[in-house]
Amino acid sequence: MASIAAAADPPAPALIERLLAPISKVRASEAAGALLLAGNASVLLCAYYILKTVREPLILGQDFGAEIKSFSNALQALLFLIIVPVYGKVASRFPRMGLMAVVTGFFISNLALFAGLGRMGVNIGLAFYVWLGIFSMLAVSQFWAFAADLYTEEEGKRLFPVVGVGASLGAWLGSLAAENSIRVAGPFSLMGLGAALLAVYLGIAWLVSRREARRVGASRAKAAGQPLERKGGFQLIMRDKYLRWIAILVLLLNAVNTTGEYILSRFVSETAAALAPAARSAFIGEFYGSYFAWVSLTGVVFQVFLVSRIIKWIGVYYSLFVMPGISLLGYGLLAGYPAVGIVRIAKVLENSTDYSLNNTARQALFLTTSREAKFKSKAAIDTFFTRAGDLISFCVVLVGRGVVNLSVGGFAMVNMLLALLWLTAVAGILRERKDEPAPPAGPP
Repeated sequence: MASIAAAADPPAPALIERLLAPISKVRASEAAGALLLAGNASVLLCAYYILKTVREPLILGQDFGAEIKSFSNALQALLFLIIVPVYGKVASRFPRMGLMAVVTGFFISNLALFAGLGRMGVNIGLAFYVWLGIFSMLAVSQFWAFAADLYTEEEGKRLFPVVGVGASLGAWLGSLAAENSIRVAGPFSLMGLGAALLAVYLGIAWLVSRREARRVGASRAKAAGQPLERKGGFQLIMRDKYLRWIAILVLLLNAVNTTGEYILSRFVSETAAALAPAARSAFIGEFYGSYFAWVSLTGVVFQVFLVSRIIKWIGVYYSLFVMPGISLLGYGLLAGYPAVGIVRIAKVLENSTDYSLNNTARQALFLTTSREAKFKSKAAIDTFFTRAGDLISFCVVLVGRGVVNLSVGGFAMVNMLLALLWLTAVAGILRERKDEPAPPAGPP
């Protein structure tokens, strides 16, 4: 009897499953592909954060650099009105890996051009700043579209938290690498490092695609090798309520977050102004050093220990209510009790939730959409609608500061209103949700 009972027991989890268990449930057959994809996210985000550090001396080292940064988002939004349709046409001509190769190869060639022009003494500050904004949104959006195209809804809900950990670690490693090498290597050598990392990223993507094609079977692999239909990203969004609500969510999310960053900056500036001149710079530096450290640390902790559990407990759609709820509570407290400690805690929780739970849940929204929506509509949403949200924030600050002279508490109340609209957008997504039946459970 004991032997029969033992035979009926499920086999013990493999070592890799036990190691990944704190993050999410990963089956042994999925582990290598998920870890490769997490590594790929890490390489991509590492490259971006290296280049993000490079752009600062290039733009701030010229006259009116800070003002140019402020207005570059508007330029990017206008450019995305052209770039998104062009990207859609390119996506209709190539299979999945072909599209990845064309777009990534284009960005690599751009970096070689920027490095060459920079070494020749050409002022590339504004052009590189705008280019990097376009690269970061389009490349990251394409990566998550690639990931969503690899997995079913059930697989993605379990494996995306693992991929998110790789992205978080890559961002941290890229920042650390750039901070410790930019003085020695210089910005143009780091552009070359960024290009090399993108080449590695493309190679890993090819390995992941080949491995997953063998794992999922011939029919899914054949579908992944087909070019996309010719409908454009904006066209798909206008025709689909589900995609429209996602676009509205992204727009409002960025409006709230960017306005929150303004509130934080203004609060810190006003607090520093009350100090002696010699102490102001030290206060601002210490505040932001602590702030960025806490955002990074909290985001990684959330990603490793909470994201998969929250998604498992309440699902992807209800997970989207968490961040606007945090924002509503934080700005409500700030409106009533404007203090440095409250705004710091509110923004740390908001940003760390955005980088972990909210980002993972937003990417998972596309697991049940068509392949065209994954690559084309997602690109439109992650680029144009993100920058449109930044423009809304710019208008809020312009009117609030220049016309009605709002206090910090007044801007917090505006953000409370925007957060309520954000919650409405989440409810719209929930109403139009695109569930699909869970696939039969595979072998353990």
